[in-house]
Amino acid sequence: MTHAEFVATYRRGDVKVEIDAKAAARYLSARLLLPLVTMPVLGIGIALALIGWIYTGLAVIALGVVVPRLIKRGAASFLLQQAIEDPATYDALKRANVLRLAETAGNPQLPPSANA
Repeated sequence: MTHAEFVATYRRGDVKVEIDAKAAARYLSARLLLPLVTMPVLGIGIALALIGWIYTGLAVIALGVVVPRLIKRGAASFLLQQAIEDPATYDALKRANVLRLAETAGNPQLPPSANA
């Protein structure tokens, strides 16, 4: 199914989009390079705590732990929105098996490529 067909059928409600939440979190984490951002933020928080800025350091550490988790939690809805808006993201998510299309009761005859 092409991106234009996907957008049209999704907006009509003729297709059910299934996004694997764990795969979406892994995909988005890899695309945003979250581990490479998280480690320096935690290091800065530890350094601030060690030089005497304890509360500021603890706040930076908390942000370094909480923000990536929030990003991963919202990954499925964010990636669905991106797939609707961007054909390249739609194709990448289909290839990575993060996004799958399922038939609905109102549309039992999706093209064969829709589920592949």
